[in-house]
Amino acid sequence: MLEAIGLSEDHSAVYRLLLALPSADLAEIAADASIPVRMARQVVDDLEELGLIARLASAPDRVVASSPAVAMLPILRERERQLAAGHEALVHLSDLYRGGAAQRAAPDVVEVVFGPEAVVQRLGQLQASAEHQVRVFVLEDVAIMSGEDNVEEDLALARGVRYRVVAEAGVLNRPGFVDTVRELEPLGEEVRVLPSLPTRLFIADSSFALIPMYSRGERRVAGGLLIHPSGLLDLVIAMFEEAWKSAPTLLASRGVLQERDEDPVDTDLLNLLLLGLTDAAAATQLGISVRTVQRRVADLMERAGVATRIQLGAEAVRRGWV
Repeated sequence: MLEAIGLSEDHSAVYRLLLALPSADLAEIAADASIPVRMARQVVDDLEELGLIARLASAPDRVVASSPAVAMLPILRERERQLAAGHEALVHLSDLYRGGAAQRAAPDVVEVVFGPEAVVQRLGQLQASAEHQVRVFVLEDVAIMSGEDNVEEDLALARGVRYRVVAEAGVLNRPGFVDTVRELEPLGEEVRVLPSLPTRLFIADSSFALIPMYSRGERRVAGGLLIHPSGLLDLVIAMFEEAWKSAPTLLASRGVLQERDEDPVDTDLLNLLLLGLTDAAAATQLGISVRTVQRRVADLMERAGVATRIQLGAEAVRRGWV
């Protein structure tokens, strides 16, 4: 609730609590909000400084909530003024940037980013600035950050930014990868797979691209190249689009197998095997044993009336199972 004016969930919880009470002291606030007394004291001090709560004249150790209509309106107006000033500064700085970009020589279209921490920072900035789409190459053995640490991806998906990801087939050996893709797909992320990719890559809209640099002889990120709008950026985007067109979708839509109320795991299994996964890798992604994978494949071959896995793949495509 109060996050919109820069406060935390604890501030919101305490303020909501006080709005429903005639008054309260620190011990009561800490107990009702399930936070330590020290934290409650800091939250109360913050709320008091902003005028959202006040102390009772008859009992200074007790506080009471101020009317939201009276206390929050000046804060919101100040925030609006700051945002308007920020937008004006953005327009002015963008004009300066475009003027400088028009004068850049060829070497200036590439900015060298030194150190893995700086690469992570730029990656977060690119995702935070994206308005329409983020395009990504994911390598099997090179990761800038884990999916759990990539908070900006979650925020971008939440505001409607589309993610198009091409991953190396080896990435599918990571336990739980397919489950993660299935969770993110309804939010606007689509993953396709190729046997191999030339580099790790992030493209924000059609504005910037980030390509990691690796330590010599290692696959550890040592820095990165931030590519500004230029013919080089156009080339990088074209490289991504070519890979995207040729890559099969990781989670193809479930067809006839599901329509007949069969187990949808069979469709996922067919998709993974058509992408070239081994039985062991497919079992890891589906959370079943290798023996179960082999049994299901045998059942599918019998159902399709074929004698080999190659024939099963062709028949599955022909029948619309995948």
